[in-house]
Amino acid sequence: MGDLSKQKVLVTGGSRGIGAAISQLIASRGATVALNYRSNAEAAESVAKGFDNVHLVPFDVSSRDACKEGVTKAAELMGGMTAVVNNAGVAINGLLMRVKEPDFRKTIDVNVSGGYWICQAASRHLLKAKSDGRVIFLSSVVGEMGNAGQTAYCTSKAAVIGLTKSMARELAPRGVCVNAIAPGFIETDMTQSEMTEEARATVAAQIPLGRIGSAREVAGIVAFLLSDEASYITGQVIRVNGGLLM
Repeated sequence: MGDLSKQKVLVTGGSRGIGAAISQLIASRGATVALNYRSNAEAAESVAKGFDNVHLVPFDVSSRDACKEGVTKAAELMGGMTAVVNNAGVAINGLLMRVKEPDFRKTIDVNVSGGYWICQAASRHLLKAKSDGRVIFLSSVVGEMGNAGQTAYCTSKAAVIGLTKSMARELAPRGVCVNAIAPGFIETDMTQSEMTEEARATVAAQIPLGRIGSAREVAGIVAFLLSDEASYITGQVIRVNGGLLM
């Protein structure tokens, strides 16, 4: 599972959090990586530092045209493309009756449409890769179980699961595997800045393993799904949530 040198992977939202952990881990295992980010070039450069197999590709995944151009650029930089990790996402929280239309549309545009347009643009590369082809979506535990105050976010992450399963059926005849990962509460800069210690303790108490997960633990599953050992896994939702949802 350690060697990913055959893989040429576009990772969206790769400049921070889970995306940064994914980019660094798979690059360390030999994958060529096109690291996408929207605006924080400094953060992206920090993630790529020390890796000559990581290329930076800035574009906004919420734009179909930008996705087409970004995929083309990424494939040029990597000399092809065998895999896509759709990690870019936003979480704009609020109760159903208070969510504003622009916030709902942004959530869908980034979390759902972005992955759709990326994969549409990348499909010819993925089909050419055949059994080496991989698509991985980042969903969420709340996409399966729901959560009060996150109606827009939960809607988007549930939609990602439907997209995963449909794409898996379409691409399976060419050997391309499509899966989703549904993380639970994961330690990132966002959770650190938005959660008090009391809130973190409350969350941890709800998790059977008794702790919040790490971005590296999610990245490890991505690395596995990109590997040859995962060549018979497709259309699945892999839960990385410490037992929060079983």
